[in-house]
Amino acid sequence: MNPTSEARPQEVLLFTLERQRYGLPVQDVRELVRAARLTHLPQAPDVVEGLLNLRGELIAVLDLRRRFRHPARPLSPMDHFIIATTGQRPVALRVDRAEGLRVIASDEWDASPGELPGVGYVAGAAKLPDGLVLVHDLRSFLSEAEALQLDTALGARPETA
Repeated sequence: MNPTSEARPQEVLLFTLERQRYGLPVQDVRELVRAARLTHLPQAPDVVEGLLNLRGELIAVLDLRRRFRHPARPLSPMDHFIIATTGQRPVALRVDRAEGLRVIASDEWDASPGELPGVGYVAGAAKLPDGLVLVHDLRSFLSEAEALQLDTALGARPETA
């Protein structure tokens, strides 16, 4: 989603984390799955919660709670994983609940929150009748150092069954 050229409606996947709503551009979302057991990934950056084996594909699960400064919570079978892409890399985001898709009309879109200091990873905000939803840009979610550290950890990952 290009925050500077939002003349047409965009579809966004809405999700909740700690009773707060967030969104991801639907073009970044591959699928939604129920939470499953994770494998610890040694040498991964702190933002990586673990490794998910999804039908034979190993996917790093990013810890949104840590990144957004929410309290840690054990994995629950009620959690969802949003399988998405951060540019070239597939990732899973653990969320409390996926709410569904929502078309964001051009008059509901505001790109200015992404320009504010301290609001990293944000492409903009959807001004919905029931509240403001920050829409995240996964391409900026991992710092360059974190991406390199994750590449190294994935290259040295243990064999999984």
